[in-house]
Order: sequence, then C-alpha cells, then structure tokens
Amino acid sequence: MATTTVSQSVNRGGAFLVAPIAPAEIFTPADVTDDQRLIGQTAAEFVAKEIVPLIPDLEKHKEGLMAQALKKAGEIGLLGAGIPEIYGGSELDKISATVLTEKISVYASFAVAFGGTSGIGTIPIASFGTEEQKRKYLPKIASGELLAAYCLSEPQAGSDSLAARTRAVLSPDGKNWILNGQKMWITNGGFADVYIVFAKVDGEKFSAFIVERGTPGFTVGAEENKMGIRGSSTVPLFFENAPVPKENLLHEIGRGHIVAFNTLNAGRYTLGVSCMGGSKKALQEASKYSRERVAFGKSISEFGLIKAKLGEMAIRIYALESMIYRTAGMMEAAISTGGADKVKQSMLVLEEYAIESSITKVAGSETLDFCVDEGLQIFGGYGFHEDYPMARAYRDSRINRIFEGTNEINRMLIIQMLMKRAMAGALPLIPAAKKLAGELLAGPSFEEPSTGAFAEEERSLAQAKKVFLLAAGAAVEKFRDKLADHQEIVAALSNIVMDVYAIESSLRRAQKSAAANSPMADAARSFGYDAMDRIEKEARTALAATSEGDALVTQLAALRRLAKHAPVDTIALRTRVAEAVLAQDRYPFEGR
Repeated sequence: MATTTVSQSVNRGGAFLVAPIAPAEIFTPADVTDDQRLIGQTAAEFVAKEIVPLIPDLEKHKEGLMAQALKKAGEIGLLGAGIPEIYGGSELDKISATVLTEKISVYASFAVAFGGTSGIGTIPIASFGTEEQKRKYLPKIASGELLAAYCLSEPQAGSDSLAARTRAVLSPDGKNWILNGQKMWITNGGFADVYIVFAKVDGEKFSAFIVERGTPGFTVGAEENKMGIRGSSTVPLFFENAPVPKENLLHEIGRGHIVAFNTLNAGRYTLGVSCMGGSKKALQEASKYSRERVAFGKSISEFGLIKAKLGEMAIRIYALESMIYRTAGMMEAAISTGGADKVKQSMLVLEEYAIESSITKVAGSETLDFCVDEGLQIFGGYGFHEDYPMARAYRDSRINRIFEGTNEINRMLIIQMLMKRAMAGALPLIPAAKKLAGELLAGPSFEEPSTGAFAEEERSLAQAKKVFLLAAGAAVEKFRDKLADHQEIVAALSNIVMDVYAIESSLRRAQKSAAANSPMADAARSFGYDAMDRIEKEARTALAATSEGDALVTQLAALRRLAKHAPVDTIALRTRVAEAVLAQDRYPFEGR
C-alpha cells in the first residue's frame, strides 16, 4: 500500500458524517505506488491490444469470442485479482484491484463479463467455499480455464432477491440437492462453466450452491436482445430436477443471504470503479471531437457552452474518483491490519464499508450517465450514429443504474444502514444530532471565521453535515422505525449523504495536493458550491414532508442559516477545468 496515514478511528463506515478527518488521513490517486500503476498499465495494454480490435465482432455476439477474450485475460493473470496466491491467484490489494478495474473498463461489455467471472462469480467461492471447493475451482477460474457466473435474479425476484422461488431439496439417497426453478438476466450465463446459484432449501431456507455446466436438467436459454452491453452474454437459466452434489452447497443452509449480500457489496464498489473508467473514456472522446469539429469558422471547443460541458464532466469525475480512492484506502488499511486471513477480513471490511460501496455505485452510475449524455451532445448528430463511439457508450451506460441493486434500492440501503448503526451506538449520529439541536437553540455563533485558501469550503462542509443531521433528526423523530416506508424522504436524505461524502473527499484531496490555485482546486470548489445548493433543496424537501406549522417554519429558518454559502463564479471555475481537459484531451487529474 502506498504511504499515507489512514486512521481507522475516524474512518469507520459512515463516520464521515460526524468525524473530522485531515487531508493527510485520506488516500488519493497521488498515493498509488509505481507497482500499482504498473498493474493498471498491464490491464490497459491488454484491453488496447486484445479487446478493442474485437469490439465490432463482440457487439455482433460472434460465438465463443467473449469467452476466448476472458481466457486470454486469465492467461496473463488478470482474472485472479481476488483469488489468494495459494489457489493460483494474484490476491491484489484493494488499491491495485481498483486501478485494474478502472483500466479494464474502456469497453463496457468486456468489463461486465470480466467482473462477472473474476468478481461476483469468484467472491462466493473465495470467501465462503470449503477448502475442497476452493482447491477445485479457484485455480482454474484464475487461469481462465473455467469461467464463472453469479445467479441471483429471477423473473419475480430482482431487487427483492429473498423472494426467490427456485427450490432445492435433498434427494432421497442424500447425495444430491435437486434444484427446480429459473434464473434471469445472468451475465456470462451463455458460456460460463461454474454458476453460483441461489435457491431455497425446502422452499424456505435461502442458500447458495455451485452448479457446473452440463448438469442434467440444467439448461441455458437464448441470449437476451438488450439495448446495451450487447457484447456480453445475458441469458435465463432453467433447472428441472437438476442434481447438484451435496458437497456443492456453498456456506451453510439458510445463510445464502450472507453470501449474496456480501458479494453485492463488493460488486457495488467495483461497478462504481468501472463507471469511473467509462466516464474518463467518454470525456476523452468528447474533448478530442470538440477540438476537431469546426462550426461557424472555429473549433467548437472554443464555445463557452461546450467548455461548460467538458468542465462539468471532469468535475464530476474528479468528485467520483476522490470518493473511490478514499474508500479504497480505508478498505485496504482495514484489510491489512486484520490478520493473516485476508479473504475473511475482506468480507468484514466490505460489510463495514457497505454504505460507501452503495455511494460509489450510485454516484458512479449517475456520473457515467451524465458524461455519456453530455458527450453525445457534444458530438451532435454524429453522437447518435452507431459508427461513432458515443452511441454505444450511451446505450451501455444505462444498465449500471439497475445492476447490483437499483439506485433506488441503494439509496434506501444507505439510510437504513446509517440508522441501524446509529441505533446500535456504533455511529454517534444521535449525540451529534442532539448537539446540533443545542446549537440551534443557542442562536447564531459569533466565533471568528476560519481563514486559509479553502476557508469557505471548510465552512460549507461543516454546515452540510449539520443539514443532514437537521433533516434526518426531524424524519427519525416523526417516523421512527417506519422511516423506511417513506421512500421519497429516505432518498432525499441519501442524496445529502452522498453529496457530503463527495464534497469532503474532493476538498481533502485538493488540500492534500497543496494546489490551492489549480484546476484541481477549481474542481473541488465548483463541485462543493453546486452540491450545497442540491443539499439545501433535498433537506427542504425532506423537512416539508416531515413537519408542519410552526415546527416547519423553525426548521426551514435553521436550514437557511446552515445552508448559506458565499457566491462563487462557477462559470470561470468550469472554464479553467475545461481548458485543462482540452490541453491534454483527457481527464486532467489522472494520478494526482
């Protein structure tokens, strides 16, 4: 791990809402080591040489081609990132795995297939498998000899995965589990060799199984006709009295939800990283095209509205990247201090940072959607044409807000997990809310304002956290354990949480770089200013749906006081960021 001090005392999952953190205590892309960058370079070269030339044929679903591409990735060790060395993997640290995932993500269909086998298709065995299961499957998955798939969704059980109808019963001779049912939307399903399948034992106990291709009674349906990620395999699976050896039960009967949800935590973080890679690619293509395209006698990159788009794309990517590497640093610090069994520790860490993983997934997918949409607009009519890169990027992006739990589900989870930890005393949100209530009753503070290059941003960050406590406190006080039933309020609170994490991560990164007058600082300031406007709006929405009468008047007055922030020339800030993009024709803060 790169040299940076990541304090676990202030970096518990969700603690960013209440615990102060110094710039030196967060991990940033500048802290990535040369060895970790080399892993990314290897992945980038592999994609450029082995995958990009195949894209036309992959998009047409040329039979066997995606499987061949994955096997090539396995041959050079790219599929074994999450597999311990004892089982033939490279057991990469969290930072290296993040760099690898980002560089793999140039072509979305390959990124999806890659993650389907090396990520969610592998984690269940690596984390919950018996010694025999690990030795049987992991070395061959790491080498690409076997490809894997994760099979959770069903026609009637998508977001509500525990409503699965696929059943498993023990055969009369006690040797096999007999599976009956159907799975839907299974990535890599058309060519995988090993399937992680979730079913209810005796129709009640949600459990996980390892199913091999060729199992009698197990059949693979036709490829789905998808809007995007056309190069990846997505199929339904059918089980009709399919016998699965008793020893292929994964983990314990009735504990399949532990396997499923921990795997999804990992998948959500990884998906966010993949979206970051796709966002950078969209920005690169848009910048290059804008400089080449001439209209009204000059390059369209000289027009203010084009610069505004390029600048805002880069700013949102910067915020996302800051959150991702901060999270990766916290995860790696926790894993590396947790003892010899890093796989087991990784599962505990993924649970600890489930809130940040959901934030990464939502922010990543929505940043990518923004970037491909603005990128397509910059291309104009050519952006709508399939011979140009933005049309495919636009189509491919849309699935990410559905993958790994919809963004709506993840917004609900962010608040549910925060409240659960607060009620258990693991996260001091309740004392912080009580302290805020005292401050508001005491009236305005006459403390000397802080000074320094980022003084206004520091003040806004502190106030943003108080805004969350104000809105969340009011909602919890009224609805208590029924808060989850009020989804619109929960979503508003979740949006505040995500913006707080993004503001702080962006600001601390800029401060750590000691770049107070640079495009990076401009990006941090612009993002923070706009985020404060969003935070105020979301809090107002939540409060208006929670309180009424004099109580609402008092709360809105407190909100106005907390959300007040000095005006900033965001046009100038975005313009300077855009000029940094155009100077390099790519995301300008790479490795910084």
